[in-house]
Amino acid sequence: MRICVVIPVHNENRSIAELVKALLEKGLDVLVVDDGSTDGSGEIAIQEGAYVIHHPVRKGKGASLKEGFNYIQESGYEGIIVMDGDGQHDPKDLPYFMQAATDESVDLVIGNRMDNTKNMPPLRLITNKFMSALISYACGKKIPDTQCGFRFIRVAVLKALDLQCNDFEIETEMLMKAARQNLTIISIPITTIYRNEESKIHPVRDSVRFFKYFLKEAWTKKR
Repeated sequence: MRICVVIPVHNENRSIAELVKALLEKGLDVLVVDDGSTDGSGEIAIQEGAYVIHHPVRKGKGASLKEGFNYIQESGYEGIIVMDGDGQHDPKDLPYFMQAATDESVDLVIGNRMDNTKNMPPLRLITNKFMSALISYACGKKIPDTQCGFRFIRVAVLKALDLQCNDFEIETEMLMKAARQNLTIISIPITTIYRNEESKIHPVRDSVRFFKYFLKEAWTKKR
């Protein structure tokens, strides 16, 4: 299976070089979508050997992922691994995703950080548990860590999902639409590296955006 790793990036010059280098050393193709960075993140990724799509201004994580997915589809890949660019996702966990991807019945693989939460910031832990319970209920399937951005998705299922969201709520959209299509979603334990980075999720704006999308999707499913 031909797999490409897509990394949406906004101002991650402290971590992107190390991540790209580790992925290329594993023989993986790497696509970085530089979402309006002002710190040279995209240029650093190019220097390390990644293919980079540049956004002159920030469009959002969802917009970046959709553009990356389109490029990967058009380039003939069969699978996509999504990783964040802030260094939280450990490349050592990639073999678990790639092993899960060999099962052709599996459409979507989600990383699960909830088996070991001792280093997770308390507010993030509470938020993740609440949102995971809510989304699991809506999906009719237990997904322990719905907010994890470390994922595998089979390229063949992207058309069925028809992703529309332009920011962080795309991760919820992906799960709810996959569940509605009766796609196979599995979770695998991962290690997460927590540093002193500030979350890019705005607690008010992005929460409002999430609930607007969630309620719209839940209403669509009910109908």
